[in-house]
Amino acid sequence: AVAMAGEALSRVPAVQIDGGGVFKYVLLRVRGAGAPHKDVVRGHAWAEYHADLFERTAEELARHGLSCECLGGGRLAHRPEERKIHVYGYSVGFGRADHAVTTEKLKAEYPDYEITWADEGY
Repeated sequence: AVAMAGEALSRVPAVQIDGGGVFKYVLLRVRGAGAPHKDVVRGHAWAEYHADLFERTAEELARHGLSCECLGGGRLAHRPEERKIHVYGYSVGFGRADHAVTTEKLKAEYPDYEITWADEGY
């Protein structure tokens, strides 16, 4: 079970965000049974609330035997034409995500982008 959970975990994308715009995001800690955890970023414009992102992702992960907890949220301003992403803000329900962690995840996924973050703003 641990090996399967680890394999399922390895297939979970570290970052899934919309291709452009300003939208909410959540930082999630994904776990498998007895397996190590992995922090992932999910951000989409369709989400009216941070909880929408969390719940949809939790449902998808549950199908693969994985669970997740929300470490916090914020907003992303993704400007692909400028190759920039700005991470800021917070989630009323989940609190502020560690934007430094989110920024590192985004830099790994978008190495040719300028990625900045700030604790202020909503």
